[in-house]
Amino acid sequence: MRRKFIVGNWKMNGSRDSIHEAKGIAEAAKNYPSVDVALCPPFTLVAGFAFALPEFSIGGQDCHVKPSGAFTGSVSAAMLADARAKLVIVGHSERREGLGETNDEIKAKCEAALTEGLRVIVCVGEPLSVREEGKAIDYVLAQVAGSLPYALLKDPSQVAIAYEPIWAIGTGLTPSSDDIAAMHGAIRAALGDAGEVMAILYGGSVNGDNASEILHLPDVDGALVGGASLTADKFVPIIAAAAC
Repeated sequence: MRRKFIVGNWKMNGSRDSIHEAKGIAEAAKNYPSVDVALCPPFTLVAGFAFALPEFSIGGQDCHVKPSGAFTGSVSAAMLADARAKLVIVGHSERREGLGETNDEIKAKCEAALTEGLRVIVCVGEPLSVREEGKAIDYVLAQVAGSLPYALLKDPSQVAIAYEPIWAIGTGLTPSSDDIAAMHGAIRAALGDAGEVMAILYGGSVNGDNASEILHLPDVDGALVGGASLTADKFVPIIAAAAC
């Protein structure tokens, strides 16, 4: 039985004072023991949050493929693990689209993170033009196939897929329930036996108003939440919806 998994991606938001929101979220999450909850703040906050909340899951938003070296400004999976992070996001569309990251690079990052004992969330999703051409499922399944290190999937539960249609991220737009269910079902089928235990999350303008409907669609195991995860008032209702 796959547990619901709700993850907040704070992106480039937050400060040390934001620990009050993180503590509020962590405390509220205790009321929903059937749901796994995590926050991924900017790297400057990972260690502070993780040390302040040792029983709560704090993660990073990206990692480098190498454990160390001359890579100015980069953060390795080993550094995240040293900061007591428990997970990391790789392949977010803002990095795929904005920074040109390829499936091969994302696969290498996933491998690096798994080697350091981190749970990994691999993001996939199509642009609006691909959706309008009717090729969304083929496009996303190619990302899944190219981004997962199948040779390292000894424990598929340590990897989650986050389907985030690019055109829905931060826009307030969401695909229809039928489209979300169809995409998640296609990903599940493509994963084969690993899909029985691997969580598939939905992301893209998830909020307290639409969470219940989305989180109870077939093959939707949770959500990767952006702006609505920045405060307990907005994030906790999504956690509650997953528990119902």
